[in-house]
Amino acid sequence: MELNHLQVFLAVAEELHFGRAAQRLHMAQPPVSRAVRALERNLSTELFERSTRSVRLTAAGQALIEPAREVFAALDRAAEAVRAVERGDVGLVRIAYAGASTHRLVGELARAVRHRHPGIRLELFSQQFAQPLLDRLLVGDVEIALGRWDLRPAGVVSRVIQDDALCLAVPAGHRLADYSEVRVAELAGEQFVSLPPVAGGVLPDRLRTLSLAAGFAADVVQIAPDTYSALSLVAAEVGCHLTLVSVSRAVQDPHVRFVPISDDVEPVSLRIAWRADHVTPVLQAVLDVAARIPASGGS
Repeated sequence: MELNHLQVFLAVAEELHFGRAAQRLHMAQPPVSRAVRALERNLSTELFERSTRSVRLTAAGQALIEPAREVFAALDRAAEAVRAVERGDVGLVRIAYAGASTHRLVGELARAVRHRHPGIRLELFSQQFAQPLLDRLLVGDVEIALGRWDLRPAGVVSRVIQDDALCLAVPAGHRLADYSEVRVAELAGEQFVSLPPVAGGVLPDRLRTLSLAAGFAADVVQIAPDTYSALSLVAAEVGCHLTLVSVSRAVQDPHVRFVPISDDVEPVSLRIAWRADHVTPVLQAVLDVAARIPASGGS
């Protein structure tokens, strides 16, 4: 059964006139008649009762109308589904993110995408550290990575979503707990809780470089697996922890105080990253939504 034969059948069935059907289809009448006969041979039944005065549907012809219409409706839906993908209105985008302070942003992005593009589905993956996210991005496990990186590999494009300032988390009874701000040089002799010194770990790198620039080596007495664990150790008076102002806004612990770092240091930028060679319409739609989310950094 050929689609053009079904199309001709529907035109004749709706017009009940071969001449008008031919005009509607912008065809000559003989090809219309041949198409109907070919369809009847294919189905081994007559679809029309013909006379010199009229054309009427047979019972078989009447039964074929709705299924034929459904075929073309399905074709229209299929074509629209393809166009929707090409417009970026539907599809899947996988997002990996790291860091305690990214959770709020991910929630805002998910809400905004659902509001503007309800046909786009997001899959979210949370990790402890940002550096492995770039590896997942490069091998195609995810389309978007959200994290903080001072260095990014070739082939990865990124833009800053928010700049974040550094602060020091200290126990509530610490000598610096009531300070409005603190210089790095004032931290000589303090004991620190640090995140693991993994390759590309921004905060451990900043702790090391800032303390050395201030004339001392930070005394790291405990490694914590993640930010929340580090702050729990601060609350237990194990040591201080270099973190971000955005973290201080996301965490409420009466046993921890956050003191801004007053030194003029480079902000720790939260970035959205994607592969330069793999920007699909649906990915571009999500990136455009992300660009509209107001920055609310800690600087």
